[in-house]
Amino acid sequence: MVLCERQGRSIAVWDDRAVSDARLLAVEAVESHVRAFFKGHAVEVVGYDLGSERRELVPDLRVLVVEPGPRSDSWAYVTAGCWAAMEKHGHGLEFVMTAPVRDQRFIELMAMTAYYHCGGHQLDLEHSMPIGEPWVPGSTCDHLLISLPYLHGPDLEHCPLPGGQARILWTLPVTTAEIEFRRRHGHEALEQLFDHAEILPTDPFRASVA
Repeated sequence: MVLCERQGRSIAVWDDRAVSDARLLAVEAVESHVRAFFKGHAVEVVGYDLGSERRELVPDLRVLVVEPGPRSDSWAYVTAGCWAAMEKHGHGLEFVMTAPVRDQRFIELMAMTAYYHCGGHQLDLEHSMPIGEPWVPGSTCDHLLISLPYLHGPDLEHCPLPGGQARILWTLPVTTAEIEFRRRHGHEALEQLFDHAEILPTDPFRASVA
């Protein structure tokens, strides 16, 4: 923040460069946290430009692509930039998706999630988001359910940042029928169905449990 004189008064004005630097520090801290958690995994940082009309909502968006390794035999895709764009009082979210392969499709879905979250919907735990099409061609999963990152646990979920903390929540692909079941019976009841069916969450072609 800098002070400028206007009509004889000192007025506090945010220094745009300082704000931008703070956002970048937060994004880099998310990346460091993910790399530390997934030690032994290769991590690729993919800068994602949402386009001229959307870029300002998540100006520093990156998707961290984590290869299989000692912690998991699945691929992980993690956003970095949502917290920096949306944090309130030091608290905010990032998102992780697990998938069976590396594919640009999953990078785009994480960018879509970031835009949806920062564009006015403000996702949170137990919320859901329509994809508008199958997770992958032939899949019956066409929504993302925001859940705790059960596959990775609280050590990934709780991400300390300069000036606050991010929660990294799981974007679990689910079916329309499962979303309707959740609306009638609640989030916990749906998770119990998942546990009973022992779903493989990275399988795009798993059967719906509802």
